[in-house]
Amino acid sequence: MVGAILVTAAAGIMGTGLGGAAACGFRRDSEREASLFLSFAAGVMVSVVCFGLLTEAAAPGTMLPVAVGVLAGCAVTGILNALLSLGRPKGGLILAGLVMAAAIALHNVPEGMVIGASFAGEGMARQGWTMAAVIGLHNVPEGMAVAAPLVAGGTRRWKAAGLAALTGAPTVLGAMLGYGLGTLGPTALTATLSFAAGAMLYVVFGELLPEAAGLWRSKLPALAAVAGVLVGMAIGG
Repeated sequence: MVGAILVTAAAGIMGTGLGGAAACGFRRDSEREASLFLSFAAGVMVSVVCFGLLTEAAAPGTMLPVAVGVLAGCAVTGILNALLSLGRPKGGLILAGLVMAAAIALHNVPEGMVIGASFAGEGMARQGWTMAAVIGLHNVPEGMAVAAPLVAGGTRRWKAAGLAALTGAPTVLGAMLGYGLGTLGPTALTATLSFAAGAMLYVVFGELLPEAAGLWRSKLPALAAVAGVLVGMAIGG
């Protein structure tokens, strides 16, 4: 079990940390570059939501609970945005990064459970290593999605990269649960993933894309968002 935890920590924390460090490489004073990064991050998050979170949450007979969870995630995030960004010109971007970090942290728990469960059976170590590698790659653009709005909002680069890395820490908790229990109950899993999806969708369409469009009036940010969706599909698949 110790080996599974160490491998999961590397996949989760290092994956999101590398993505956060990569996102911190763009210049804060470059509005065009910031617009492209925000759009790309938004595209990755749409891919994660549509082809990851909602796919895992949805099952026959669960569409209504999933819809309720998504709406709840949107509503809570919208309320937090209204309360915390008052009087702060770029507070919305910082809040977007924090909400994204929380949502991805929740998302990483079931990802860690997949790795832990893969290591649980006899003779399944190779499968566990493969799953850890895939999830580690999958976490790189997620780390970028956390750090990009934080840096654009004025957060110090090392803090943004550090927070992105910390979002991978719950993967370890998931691995421990997955190794011991196999999986969460279907109801709890549906509620958690749906809420995280709703929070991400609000951040994407309420913060990241509007901010990206405001920074640079061009068609290129839209193309960057499409590229983000495709990259998210390729890595997540």
